[in-house]
Amino acid sequence: MRVVIAEDLALLRDGLIRLLEAHGMQVVEAVDNGPSLLRALLTHRPDVAVVDVRLPPDHTDEGLRTAIEARRQVPGLPVLILSQYVEQLYARELLAAQEGGVGYLLKERVSDVAQFVDAVRRVADGGTAMDPEVVHQLLSKRAHDEPLSRLTAREHEVLTLMAEGRTNAAIAARLSVTLKAVDKHVGNIFLKLGLPASEDDNRRVLAVLAYLEK
Repeated sequence: MRVVIAEDLALLRDGLIRLLEAHGMQVVEAVDNGPSLLRALLTHRPDVAVVDVRLPPDHTDEGLRTAIEARRQVPGLPVLILSQYVEQLYARELLAAQEGGVGYLLKERVSDVAQFVDAVRRVADGGTAMDPEVVHQLLSKRAHDEPLSRLTAREHEVLTLMAEGRTNAAIAARLSVTLKAVDKHVGNIFLKLGLPASEDDNRRVLAVLAYLEK
């Protein structure tokens, strides 16, 4: 798996390189600014890009804007965004294009190596990896909406894990319930939220997040 990394902090950038290469991935280039990131993405067209939101020269949302521009030129380019804080606008902009794997994680998640590597692989495979805290804030913002209020406590748990990008099998394992039970919960969630059911994991996550962002 070929990876491009964009991170302006040298220590974290070197750490990401070592971590990903230790798990069998090839870091084809690691950059520290927006213009270099765009060049690297268009040149290498990697299997996945791991991108810090804030990069030079602006130190605002240069990384995100560059990733979005690269996805315009290379449709479906998988991008995993790293951010210091929960910034819902960034998550919304990234998820606006419903083609290719996307992810949004807080930087603190990198310390959980298994979770981080799983997120990178999931995005590279065309899936979605949303930070649990981002999902929590999106759900909290909509908690009093009538459709969400009709969900049971267990359906809320399933919805949260589904919005993070988990498959039904992964949700079943996390909650220690049967796959059949999860399938039923997911069907009830889509029914109560008025969303079309989908067999495509990435599309169903995007559908849920689109609903939460209304």
